[in-house]
This record gives sequence, C-alpha cells and structure tokens, in this order.
Amino acid sequence: MDADAGQEHSLTEYVASFGATLDYDDIPDSVMRLGMKAILDSMGVALSGSVAAPSKIVRDYLQSLACEKADACVIGAALRLPPRFAALANGTAMHADDYDDTLQAETGRYGGIHPSSPVLAALLAVAEQRGIGGRELLVAFHAGVEIACRVFDATHVNHILHGFHTSSTCAMLGAAAGVARLSRLATEPTRIVLGLAATMSGGLMQNFGTMAKPFHSGRAAECAIVAVDLVQLGFTASNAILETPRGFFSALGGGCEEGRLRGKLGKPWSFVDRGIWLKPFPTGSLAHPAMTGLLQLLNGHDIKHKQVAKINVKTSQHIHETLLHHRPKSELEAKFSMEFCMAVLLLEHKCGLSHFSDEYVNRPDVQRAIALVDYRGFDEVESRNRDYNIVTSFIEVVLTDGRRFSVRADHGKGNIVDPMSEGEVAAKFRDCAQYARWPAAKTERAIDLILHLDQLSDVRELIACVSA
Repeated sequence: MDADAGQEHSLTEYVASFGATLDYDDIPDSVMRLGMKAILDSMGVALSGSVAAPSKIVRDYLQSLACEKADACVIGAALRLPPRFAALANGTAMHADDYDDTLQAETGRYGGIHPSSPVLAALLAVAEQRGIGGRELLVAFHAGVEIACRVFDATHVNHILHGFHTSSTCAMLGAAAGVARLSRLATEPTRIVLGLAATMSGGLMQNFGTMAKPFHSGRAAECAIVAVDLVQLGFTASNAILETPRGFFSALGGGCEEGRLRGKLGKPWSFVDRGIWLKPFPTGSLAHPAMTGLLQLLNGHDIKHKQVAKINVKTSQHIHETLLHHRPKSELEAKFSMEFCMAVLLLEHKCGLSHFSDEYVNRPDVQRAIALVDYRGFDEVESRNRDYNIVTSFIEVVLTDGRRFSVRADHGKGNIVDPMSEGEVAAKFRDCAQYARWPAAKTERAIDLILHLDQLSDVRELIACVSA
C-alpha cells in the first residue's frame, strides 16, 4: 500500500491510490476476520431479501431484457445475468429487508451508511465472471468498504440534511474503488473510475419506507461496475472529482471535512474504529438502541403486554425525522417506524423477518400496541448539554398499576460495544436462509466457505451455494 499520502497528492489521488495499491498483507488479521463476518452477514440477508417484493420486481424486469451474455448468478434464484445486472439484483436483495450492516456517524453528526451491500454485490458479480480467489475478493472488499466509510465521514452534514442517501452516494464510490481494485487498475485509471461513478451518484432519503431504498444499494453496485467497464474501454471523466468546487463533496452537500478522510484510510480501519454494526433486527438501525433497551425492561421485569398502559421513547430529533412512519400501514413503512418496533417487541418479545408483512402490521392488536407508544425527539442543545451520543435513546414503560420502569440505551446489540459473534451471525444466516426456504446443505456449506474465504481458490464455489 502506498505509504506516501502527503499533502502533495490530491484527495482523489489519495483515495484512488489507497484502493489501487492495497495488498492482503496490509490488512490486519483482526480486520480480515471482521470482513469475513460482514460478508457472511451480507450474503445471508441477500438470501432472505431475494424473496422480498423489491427483489422479485427487479429480477422480473432484468429477466425481461433477455440479455445474451450472462456471466453472473443472482443470489437465491435460478437466473444468470451480465455482471452489472446481477449486481443490481443482488445489491437490492441485500438491502431489501434493511437487515444489512451499518456504520453510524460520529457523535455530533448525522445518519449512517450501509457499506457492505453495494460493495459486495458489485464484487461478487465481477469475481464470479473472472473466477477470482477469496483473498483477492477480501482485499477488494476491504478497500471498497473502507473508502465508502471514510468518504461518508468526510461528507458535510448537509449531504444528509438535504436528503441524500449515503448508501447510494458514498457507498457507490467505495464499490467503484473495490471493483477497480479487483480489476487491478492502477491509481490513475481508478481516479477516472471515481469521477465517472460520482457523476452517477444519487438516492434520496424521502424514499425510505419504499422499494426505492433497497434499489439505491443495487443501483450503486451496478454503477460501480459500469464505471470500471467504461474506463477500461477508454471512457474519460474527471480525475479530481472529490476536491473540486463542482465535484462530489461540494455539489452533494456543500463541501467536506478533509481531515476526516485524508490520512484516515486504514488508520484505523473503520471495522475497528467505531465499528460497522451488524443487525439483530431487520429494521433501520437507528431504532436498535431503543429496541435493545425495551427488551431489557420487558425481560428483566417479566412485563406482559396486557400490563402496559404506555411506552415513552425519546431519541434525537434527527432520528425521529428519519424514522418517519409513526402510524405505519405497510411492512416497508414499519421498517422505519419506532412505534412499530416497540409494538412488536411488546407483543412478541422478539422482532424478526416474519413480523414484516402488511398483514401483520395491520393486525388490530399490533395497531393497538402502536397506539401505546409516545415517541418524541430531543433537540441538539439537550444532546450536547447532557453528553448524549448519536443514538442515545430513552425508554420508559408505564404499567396499568402505575409502576414505571426506564432505561437509557447508548448502543444496540451488534454495536462494537456489544458485537454479534461469528456464531450469532451464522445463526442469523441460517434464519435468513430458512426464511427463503433455502436447502440446509447449501446453507451450511456457504457458511463454512465464507468463514474460510481466505483459503478459497475460486469464489464460484461459494456462489454456487447461494444460487439455484
């Protein structure tokens, strides 16, 4: 890896050089292990996501194109497509249930990014086409995820406040850099790839709670492949897309904080810095601290739903505005509803894939439980004065007999403070596979191959386990 990342290099050159020159030995064993766990998680949620409505519609559309050159498999289906379209289908599936991993913003900033899905979906399609080995895939994956996360960190807060979805914008740049690394492009063509990918970036947060949100992930993966393919054919684009006044950072949010990116790639790695969270619940991660806290209260005090008169929840106002469906009527809206998440935990003491259906959301008992939740936001002044972090949540359960139980939650299960183990992620993979009615033998073989991905000579052996 290029150690010379001094100020004489442009920001785009610094990022491109990191991706182009990263080697397997540059990545610590601990980080490599976390990467394999993230890939296990992402491929599991791709299986469950493959049976979701957004994935089915995207697959039907792509199949209707009758593409002749079909080099890549679609996860969970008996369908082969050109790599760009396989990436679109698989990226959409990985994000369809909002069950994929998340890097949350630092305290004092906003939002987060789903880095693994767009990056991995793009890489798998290209790796399968070329018969790439596991080590090469891992290097490209870490290059892409790290760039996606640090570009997100450096992006001005207006990027999110103006409504851009970082999993479609910043993650597209990471995916493009990852595909460029897998294609063994040097620094200069990788700069052009970033320029072309950036000009295709988009995705609006107003679409949260609709099929367009998982499409953002798929589209980012597809555009990453398109950018690399075109550059390899001689296509041109700006080689300074990050730092220029009309480039990525300025156009999509009013600039960047360069110190959050320059010199930060792999120093430390995002996987071990504040960590990339894996999800125990198939919902937006911003609700997870409150969900973890409510479960603690319900289980710790043996509270039954008929005893509860009210549940009070407080988070930052930004989270309140992001979890925007306060009286959801569909499963997609429910994924972005704090009230639904509290209601399903109250009724079931768990929250899984089977609870996210229009029928379940509209059950009378579920709607009654939703009505018990009083969800409000606190402002930035309170957050600063009382030393809250970005996801600090307060939960109070009020019983019909007047008793009250409360807890403050500063993180959720899956966070770096309370991570999911490899065994827990493998169990999640099995649940996702079972939900998709995937063969148990294929499931177990896939888990074993992913956890030994560094020893795999050809990723097509793995992909055969997750495609029909």
